[in-house]
Amino acid sequence: MTPLWLNDAKVPARLRLTPGLRFDTVVIGGGLTGLVTALLLAESGVEVAVVEGRRLGAGTTGATTGKISLLQGTRAQRIAARHSDRTVTEYVEANRAGQQWLLRYCEEHALPVQRVPALTYAQTEDEIPAVRAELQATRAAGLDTYPVDDLDVPFPFHGAVGLADQAQLDPMTLLATLAVDVEAHAAPIFESTIAHGVHHRDDDDLVIDTEHGELATHTIILATGTPMLDRGGFFARLTAQRSYLTAFQVAEPIRREIFISAGQPTRSLRYVPGDDGDLLLVGGNGHVVGRAGSTSRLVDDLAEWTRTWFPSAEPLQSWSAQDYHPIDELPYVGPLLPGRERILVATGYAKWGLTNGIAAALALAGRINGKPPRWSGAIASWRPAELKAIPSAAQTNSAVALRLSTGWLRMARSGYGTIPAEGCGHVERHGVQPTAVSTVAGKTTEVSAICPHLYGIVRWNDAEKSWDCPLHGSRFTADGTLLDGPATASLPLISGPAAVPVTDPPRGGPTTVLPKKI
Repeated sequence: MTPLWLNDAKVPARLRLTPGLRFDTVVIGGGLTGLVTALLLAESGVEVAVVEGRRLGAGTTGATTGKISLLQGTRAQRIAARHSDRTVTEYVEANRAGQQWLLRYCEEHALPVQRVPALTYAQTEDEIPAVRAELQATRAAGLDTYPVDDLDVPFPFHGAVGLADQAQLDPMTLLATLAVDVEAHAAPIFESTIAHGVHHRDDDDLVIDTEHGELATHTIILATGTPMLDRGGFFARLTAQRSYLTAFQVAEPIRREIFISAGQPTRSLRYVPGDDGDLLLVGGNGHVVGRAGSTSRLVDDLAEWTRTWFPSAEPLQSWSAQDYHPIDELPYVGPLLPGRERILVATGYAKWGLTNGIAAALALAGRINGKPPRWSGAIASWRPAELKAIPSAAQTNSAVALRLSTGWLRMARSGYGTIPAEGCGHVERHGVQPTAVSTVAGKTTEVSAICPHLYGIVRWNDAEKSWDCPLHGSRFTADGTLLDGPATASLPLISGPAAVPVTDPPRGGPTTVLPKKI
């Protein structure tokens, strides 16, 4: 499941870390937030470096839909339900600042961007109230949104709210340009360098322990999907979600708007320009990681839906992305722990990272330079208004507790099973050991079924051939290698093909691994 954007991506590999170096600031994570933050700091004279555990764009940025929109599905009304009108307006201002910075950067560097209207549409009559509520909420927040009663589209459409002059792009072209720009400002990027830990040194520096040696710094920025440090409890303040995308070749005309449905199941559409004609990109069917049953059925469902309304549609490739939804609807950008400025974090973009991610970079750079944007309080990592999210947090974590208990109860009743068929996996009990057994590429492998984060029992993801934890979204390959946090270690191999050290893991995994304690 390789993202479309990686087909022709021209992103040369960078060297791994040379141990013994020191920088004023180290950004961990080579996605959009990490690279833009590094660039902003370097431009202001800060000595900065980027450390990437895999390759640039290996995480969410490289798998995004590429939409750059201030109309974000039903986000405005969801935020307004929990926060003041001023907070919603500041959230929009933050995203507008991110959008403007990005579009200006693309123009200055001659990067192709398609300017298009954005639409949040009703798939059924039941979704019409949500569309109307989004129109009201976005207008109150200062957006020039407008109602759309009818539109010539082949799929079910019962009205929409629209916003003109939004945009879309190829995210890997953007990352490649940003990386060159960062290095041109004397800020090195180290790839294939997994960070294992952080400790304090006698001279008050922070030292990042990596697989290739130590890296000293004054300030650390965790620009990964979810913080790999449990301090701050962000794993309990976020819901890890996975969603799917498929690129299609179609004979039917493709409209030039970007669409997202107001209800479930989500349907997200955009066109992708190409030398051999435009492609149709359809996304949706998001779910909490590890809680979807057969994920391959969700991918198939997107194809079936598309062929229903675009009969000529031929799927070219499918992929997925992992995003993190904050319990109180706003991103978390700022200190990992209240009042401590040495380790900063940015997370919780709720699938709108191309604007939120850059807003986070602007806020982080402003915080370090002593000039935070006026809207930065709305997306702060610690804010008094989060007390209102306690019911959501309780509901989220009660679901986690349920998954934890049911996973172990299921183990108590299971025993040895049969060898899984090709592409399949199941969890069984070997004595007292919960064991995850799978067969991929003709090789049957057994690993521990216990997620090392908070000891949930993993579940098989048949679309991506991975083991996913239903508690907080940690993911592992069939041989147990860590893909996504907040876990900080792989699943121990019990039996099967010998594990091969991964120096250049497949794209789509975490950008770094950090321990729970520093």
